[in-house]
Formats: sequence, structure tokens, C-alpha cells
Amino acid sequence: MSSQIYGIRAVMEAINAGQPINKIFIQKGIKGELIKELESSARKNGIGLSYVPVEKLNRLTRNNNHQGAVAQISPVEFHQFEELVEQVLNKEETPLFLMLDGVSDVRNFGAIIRTAECCGVHGIIIPKSGAAPITDDTVKTSAGAAFNVPIAKVDHLKDAIFYLQSSGIVITGATEKADDEIYGIDFNQPTAIIMGSEEKGISPSTLNIIEHQAKLPLIGKIGSLNVSVACGVFLYEVVRQRRG
Repeated sequence: MSSQIYGIRAVMEAINAGQPINKIFIQKGIKGELIKELESSARKNGIGLSYVPVEKLNRLTRNNNHQGAVAQISPVEFHQFEELVEQVLNKEETPLFLMLDGVSDVRNFGAIIRTAECCGVHGIIIPKSGAAPITDDTVKTSAGAAFNVPIAKVDHLKDAIFYLQSSGIVITGATEKADDEIYGIDFNQPTAIIMGSEEKGISPSTLNIIEHQAKLPLIGKIGSLNVSVACGVFLYEVVRQRRG
């Protein structure tokens, strides 16, 4: 499954080679030009940095030859966003994309991937920063679906939205702040659904640029659903409509 690379130069080589890195752990308080270069390269490529005590690095590598840097490699290869969109548009199927705006829990992410695979989602789009990594737990929770659904990372979700819109994809955001319920949205057209983070939902600036906002009816006293559950309801409404 997922693996690790350790040593400052080795991690830098992995970044330069385009390895799917989830996160880089850096020893707290470590100094030097190489570390600065590593930090700069990681930020430029949208890779998260976590500063930890040396004891954690020792545990991760089971030795002390890490030189203060350990990278976690994703078990899943990511797709190039524009290429993925073009491939989907060339299929004889109505496109269905799923976009995640800040979903940060790996198990929620895994559950969402599993449902997306079952609903025929053509691709999942996540931002490089602030999104849950794909870890062994993600893959396990997805029941292996993480290997079957193409996942693309983008620098900025809003740029990806504009690209999808220019390609004829209609965007619907799932938000309890919407006036309209999900059942009034036509999902028989090329569609992308956006799910927001567990705590904050979809960012206001993103909601301002999409075509539709939709909510689920909540009859009980709780004001919101778990994001993976809500995602499942949205996706199966798409399935229901498209099956006629």
C-alpha cells in the first residue's frame, strides 16, 4: 500500500519526479539550506508539511537515518485534471464529476470514494491543499474503490470549476443554506457536484460562481448530515434521474 521515502535529498528527488506525495514530516527546529529548499519545493507543489518531534520520525522509519525529513507516498496515482475531463467528455456517457471542497477526514473521504464508484462517478476532483490524503485507511474504507475511480488534484478548485463550466458541465453545490431542494435539480445534463468540508461546508466564494445550490430536506432536529452520507444521497438522486 502506501510507502515512505526518507532523507532530505531523496524526498526532494521524489517531489521533482512527480511522486504522489500525501505529506512531508519535517523535524521540528531543524535548520539548513537543504531543508529550506525542500520546504519551498513542497509548498510550490501543494504538498502539506507537518513539523514533528524527532521521535516521531524515528518511529516512522524505525531508524535515525531520516536526516529530519520523511515523505508519505500515496497508494494511488493521481490523474491530470484536464486530461481526465477530456477523456470523460469523449465517452458516450453523460459526465458526472464529484468535487470535494475541504473534506479532511480520511475515512469520510474513503466512504465518499466507495459511494462514488458505486454511482458511476467519472472522476473526483480535490484541491492540493486542505484535502484529506489518500492513506491506507482511505483505501480500506473505500473497499478498494480508490483504485477504480480516477482522482485529480488541482491547485485551485475555482479554476477547475471554471474549466468544467467552459466544457459544458453544470455545477451543483450541496449546502444546507440553499433555498432549493435537491429534487428540483436536473441531473440528466453533464454534472459536477460539490461537497463541502465537515465543519465549514462549501466556501462562500465557491458558492458564488456555481449554477445551482441545493439542500437535502432535514425533518429531525439535527441540522446537517455527515458529509459522506449527504454525498451518497446526492449521487443516488443523480442515478435515480438518469435511470428514468
